[in-house]
Amino acid sequence: MKPSSPMSFTSSSITPSLTRKTRLSPYLFTLLAFILFVCVLYGEDFMCIFGQLEPTFAFQPSPTPGNKKTEKLAFAIGKTEESCDVFSGKWVRDEVSRPQYEEWECPYIQPQLTCQERGRPDKDYQFWRWQPNHCDLPSFNATLMLETLRGKRMMYVGDSLNRGMFVSMVCLLHRVIPDDQKSIKTSGSLTVFTAKEYNATIEFYWAPFLLESNSDDAIVHRVSDRVVRRGSINKHGRHWKNVDIIVFNTYLWWMTGLKMKILQGSSDDKEKVITEVSTEDAYRMGMKSMLRWVKNNMDRKKTRVFFTSMSPTHAKGIDWGGEPGQNCYNQTTLIEDPNYWGSDCRKSIMKVIGEVFGRSKTPITLLNITQMSNYRKDAHTSIYKKQWSPLTSEQLANPTSYADCVHWCLPGLQDTWNELLFAKLFYP
Repeated sequence: MKPSSPMSFTSSSITPSLTRKTRLSPYLFTLLAFILFVCVLYGEDFMCIFGQLEPTFAFQPSPTPGNKKTEKLAFAIGKTEESCDVFSGKWVRDEVSRPQYEEWECPYIQPQLTCQERGRPDKDYQFWRWQPNHCDLPSFNATLMLETLRGKRMMYVGDSLNRGMFVSMVCLLHRVIPDDQKSIKTSGSLTVFTAKEYNATIEFYWAPFLLESNSDDAIVHRVSDRVVRRGSINKHGRHWKNVDIIVFNTYLWWMTGLKMKILQGSSDDKEKVITEVSTEDAYRMGMKSMLRWVKNNMDRKKTRVFFTSMSPTHAKGIDWGGEPGQNCYNQTTLIEDPNYWGSDCRKSIMKVIGEVFGRSKTPITLLNITQMSNYRKDAHTSIYKKQWSPLTSEQLANPTSYADCVHWCLPGLQDTWNELLFAKLFYP
């Protein structure tokens, strides 16, 4: 019989020792039981307390927030290096490859965005290219985009800023489509551009809140007392079904103040129940509804979903060191401070986006255009747009008073938004 190894023990030699060492004191047992009881009873309170210690949210470059597991996304033909955050960078003057089309050659630009036609004296805003810090953006390829869309639908859903992005995409593509092979038609909230040869459509659907609201009329929607109906995304969502690529945006219309009115029942109810909640809670409701709709209606293996972050305005010159009362009017230079953040972009809303997307398992690619657009006080339509109402003598004497610091000239900044969309679609 072989001698026992120095590291081996028999059952009889170890059991009494373990029994003596593992016996718990009745006092210790009672204390542990009490701690467990308190944790169960007040666990939610502890979570709330510890949750307040979390740092404020900052956007991450992850293409699919909440999607921990790596999976091949639809339409992807390559991959962006992990060290490359295409949303972090600087604007570089480029008079060779910019603009990518001329204003006069794209007949689809609305008169609200045709700044040259409306008398803007400079074209400097057209000659800027976005350069990420640690990589390069892939060049926009109209043929690749159209071939990818062959037999498919692409839709932009949201407000007039997303409509500008839709028009930009059409202008980027229409050059390679023969005149007799393209058409555009608007019916109510839906505008459809068709590339007949490719059996493809690029569409825009007006829904400034995504949910049903009293601002849903695509033409007459200037309502000061805005109301959004809870749980009503299917009112519009039925028009988005069977879309292959969808691009959402919603922000500016929620910014009516510190609170938002929410309709709890149906818009047809005789006695309407309307409550007021904080803007952040209302926006959170909208984001959760959007994600729920995406989960229930989009096939993650065959489709792609994008969400465009808030588009900044430049209505307060003091934000960038300008004079009080100054805004985007007559601004022809960029903001050079890399840390500049305009007061119009609520960080609390950015935090809501991060929280809701971060907890979701629904894959949505976030197009974080906010910081890069913050630098572009020069790119707004300002006074160089169609005015739908005659200007008063007082307004004419003070152009700052009617300058549009929300929308963007085309060609211009929003072409870059679509370049980022192109990069994330094919190289996520």
